[in-house]
Amino acid sequence: MSIPNRAAGVLLPVASLPGALGIGTFGAAARRWIDFLSSAGQRYWQILPLGPTGYGDSPYQSDSAFAGNPWFIDLDELRGEGLLEQSDYAGIDWGDGKLVAYDALRANRERILRLAFERFEATDEYRAFCGDNAYWLDAYAEYTQKGEYVKFVQFKFFEQWGKLRDYAHSKDVEIIGDIPIYVSLHSSDVKSRPQWFQLDDNALPTAVAGCPPDSFSQTGQLWGNPLYDWDALRKDGYKWWISRIRAMLKLVDVLRIDHFRGLEGYYAIPAADNTAENGVWRTGPGADFIDAILRELPKARIIAEDLGFLTDGVRELMAHSGFPGMKVLQFAFDSRDANGGYLPHTYTKNCVVYTGTHDNDTSLGWTETAPPEDVALAMEYLGVKAKKAVPRALIRVAYQSTANLAVIPIQDWLELGSAARINTPSTVSPKNWSYRLDETALTPALAAEMRRMAVTVGR
Repeated sequence: MSIPNRAAGVLLPVASLPGALGIGTFGAAARRWIDFLSSAGQRYWQILPLGPTGYGDSPYQSDSAFAGNPWFIDLDELRGEGLLEQSDYAGIDWGDGKLVAYDALRANRERILRLAFERFEATDEYRAFCGDNAYWLDAYAEYTQKGEYVKFVQFKFFEQWGKLRDYAHSKDVEIIGDIPIYVSLHSSDVKSRPQWFQLDDNALPTAVAGCPPDSFSQTGQLWGNPLYDWDALRKDGYKWWISRIRAMLKLVDVLRIDHFRGLEGYYAIPAADNTAENGVWRTGPGADFIDAILRELPKARIIAEDLGFLTDGVRELMAHSGFPGMKVLQFAFDSRDANGGYLPHTYTKNCVVYTGTHDNDTSLGWTETAPPEDVALAMEYLGVKAKKAVPRALIRVAYQSTANLAVIPIQDWLELGSAARINTPSTVSPKNWSYRLDETALTPALAAEMRRMAVTVGR
């Protein structure tokens, strides 16, 4: 079992942490966030993928399945080491802190990190890091054409994250990470290992990933990621995938596998198509892959993101794995997804319940954007008379459910509207992946309420 009985946690991307450097970092604000979680009786902090962001600033479109996002490196921490001066970055307009300042980051962050690199002298720890991670780091440095600078940046990323993770552990907070099922076409992984992907002789995809049309999207979702050649990976013992999971489990305590249903069967869309309408289902690696994970990583603590189009085959694979799946309360009241098993009274213990995820509207926003009949059903089920009461009521039933773990986006605790949602799937918008937390909202009163609710229901 990957999650102890009766625990609670909060979902917040690292990028969304507060701070004055344009984006959330591994610095002092992150430690204060962990302090808040500890005081609020929260045992888990769930994050999104830690890799460099790609197309649309999405953390699910990274140029490496192993590298870390250099923007998360805290500049004040580098200054404390003597690698930066305050004047190196103090005069830059990083925005007002309400949104991630992607334009300012793209324009300035690498220049500043290069200043730190120029002042850095290699240590035994740095040399050991480069040696231990050569199996992916060398290819990544070659792919980016930035050589030793990239290795320095990755060293500092992993060093700072390791210290932050250790700080979380000292406060009895564990971290739930996230591993995207697919990688970007424009990544060092595809460049260095083309034999493990469905590519033609020109190293271009013959088919790409996505989801079929449904009641949520008339033309489906076209993600565009290259698909795996599972036969080739199987012959190799899934070595690359196992290495990837092992590497992530060195960074986090529990790992969420994104789009788990794609391991049972995946949707393949002709690479030349502009929509997902003409895709076909193909058989995934199934139990053979799961058995490899269980054999090679027997102590791995894994959550399966089993959302989407589920079949008996997916349910059988979930049961075979033993991994806890996900329950999203917003889906429980969706008339387009009847009998989806998301109503709290249907749960077993071996699951993780969320009010919503990074791909959902906030709970308060959902009351304004969902079909009125769905909202009415939710209010009847929750026993509330006003829409503004829905977020707290959803949190309460999530906490009261039998699910071993309840994870709540911080926006729902703060009762924020749609402007605070993290992402709208199948869209490319400056609003996506841009939410920043207002630290002043993390009051002692809120922490006390969160702790009291957790204690009351045995979490």
